[in-house]
Amino acid sequence: MTIEKPLRADARRNREAIVAAAREVFVAGRFFDMRFDDLAGLAGVGTGTLYRNFPTREALAEAVYRSEIATMSDHARRLGATRPADEALAVFLRDMVDHIDAHQGLARTLATLMSAGSRERNTSGHELEDAVAELVAKGIAEGSLRDDIDAGAVLMALHGIGAAHARPGWRAEADGVVTLVVDGLRRGTASP
Repeated sequence: MTIEKPLRADARRNREAIVAAAREVFVAGRFFDMRFDDLAGLAGVGTGTLYRNFPTREALAEAVYRSEIATMSDHARRLGATRPADEALAVFLRDMVDHIDAHQGLARTLATLMSAGSRERNTSGHELEDAVAELVAKGIAEGSLRDDIDAGAVLMALHGIGAAHARPGWRAEADGVVTLVVDGLRRGTASP
């Protein structure tokens, strides 16, 4: 078993700068239009530092993906700590739609680069699933959410929203799906 040593402060800053620069390039939809080496200059690091941290474009995409998932998971947990669970879940899902809408270039680029079998994607996805499961469990414990639907159904709805982002009228439809999910999860709306 290999134990990873923590990064020195400067190495951590370099790595974070590369991920931040790549994220901005993804958002702008230019990731495929530039040489991989050019990301080093955008991040303010040398080419060797870029390749030492991310030997391939895919490795960098995975790091951006992990960062996005961690940010969304943290957001869900903060909402769950400060609001009733049903409200926190509704706000989180609407914020996810806002995020996808505002960052379509990022979503498209990551979807293109991240294969369904990616180990990192699957591992990172569990972090978001755990955060949503915590909100659902809290809502069940509070009595505000049904106990016959689990977090997997919420995540399937989120995946569907994300996968359909190129549809005409996507935003209105995505908001409608969030309303269906939230209303359907609230206690007292169980199907016969």
